[in-house]
Amino acid sequence: MPEDTFSQWLSRLDFEYWSTGQHKVEPAVFFEKWAKGEAVLLDVRAPEEKGFVRFPFALEIPINELPARLDEVPRDKLVVTFCSGGDRANVAFAYLHAHGFDNVRIMPGGYANLFPELMPGKVRATLQKKQD
Repeated sequence: MPEDTFSQWLSRLDFEYWSTGQHKVEPAVFFEKWAKGEAVLLDVRAPEEKGFVRFPFALEIPINELPARLDEVPRDKLVVTFCSGGDRANVAFAYLHAHGFDNVRIMPGGYANLFPELMPGKVRATLQKKQD
């Protein structure tokens, strides 16, 4: 996307956009879409972090490798960016939009927001939805 197009995109993101949370998706909503094959979690954390916590359902591309691996990110699904705290997820969100990805959201809150959705009962329900 040319610089002027990125500027135009950014200019459209007014108070209404940011204040209504259109740039975010909560974990429960992500997992509903993931179970239907409609979404992918783009985990932009570093390999060192993944040595402690790994999400087998995620597409793992460290933020610094995203430019070289952009072709691995699907354009036909909702792409939800994720990192441990949010900063890299925000950068990935903007980077993807700058490269023509229209269906991108940020999972806010990092680990603290995601982990409650990974409790056994919720995982079971998500997996049942995926099988249906």
